[in-house]
Amino acid sequence: MTKTSAGLEAPFALARFHEEGRAVLGLVAGDRIRPLTPAELGAEDLNSFLADPAWDRLEALAGQDGPWRPLDEVTLTAPVEPREVLQAGANYRTHVIQLIMAGLSKGDPSRSTDEVRAHAEKVMDARAASGRPFFFIGLPQCVVGDDVALELPSYSETHDWELELAIVIGRRAFDVEPEDAMDHVAGYTIVNDVTTRDLVFPTDVGDIGADWYRSKNAPGFLPTGPFLVPAKFVDPSDLRVVLELNGDVMQDATTAELIFDVPSLISVASKTAPLNPGDLLLTGSPAGNGQHWKRFLRDGDIMTGSIQGLGTQVVRCIAGAR
Repeated sequence: MTKTSAGLEAPFALARFHEEGRAVLGLVAGDRIRPLTPAELGAEDLNSFLADPAWDRLEALAGQDGPWRPLDEVTLTAPVEPREVLQAGANYRTHVIQLIMAGLSKGDPSRSTDEVRAHAEKVMDARAASGRPFFFIGLPQCVVGDDVALELPSYSETHDWELELAIVIGRRAFDVEPEDAMDHVAGYTIVNDVTTRDLVFPTDVGDIGADWYRSKNAPGFLPTGPFLVPAKFVDPSDLRVVLELNGDVMQDATTAELIFDVPSLISVASKTAPLNPGDLLLTGSPAGNGQHWKRFLRDGDIMTGSIQGLGTQVVRCIAGAR
């Protein structure tokens, strides 16, 4: 579990931590944290605050005396409580090409490796030129902190990592244009969008399609946090995204490689249904997943995921009983 503010460059951020059997909203500044009362927050709960976030009030509190305690003396949990989770798909060019090359998607088995790569590159270039973002729907109950071990269901041996920058929605967004989209961002956090690869295209459904529900929504499959960093401290256009597995770097990219940027994602997602305060919108995962490395998650693995300026999460994997 994460117990330090390593990588948190902002002067303050929000987090939630365990206290007396419940999750308490806290203000993080440097290497210390303090609980926030509704009066200090100016709202009854986190999502109500995010609907019209008064960051200046919290910034003032961050410089005052109060019931501070060392950050490494508390156990952090997920910093958000979303009502909806949207996951952008195929939003890093190299990531999708790697997955196609690794045999994730259905295709013509008679094609050579070079032909498959050329086809994948053509598809992704056309998508970048004239396509649009698409999304999966995740279950909010899968959102956990890295205080919870990732239990790997026994029905598969292909559980994979996907470290992602996640947008935390602030003011309600419905049918917004890209130029207005950033007005609806409260902040950002880290999410590892765990996926069971062999369930994405199940063999028993023929050409019906993909099963994103079962492949992405096992308990704990969205490790989130540790911090919610206010949007004004983050430039989402070029953040380094790094995932290590047992100390070995598996993913190392920047959000500058996104095919569709943050405003585009918010705008397109909001055209179908409203995005509400506290909702999560995942921006996609870069190259370097287990499908590419032919190495999936195992009992005892440790995933360390960092995004520039947002901190670090450490997720421990354990074998599941199911």
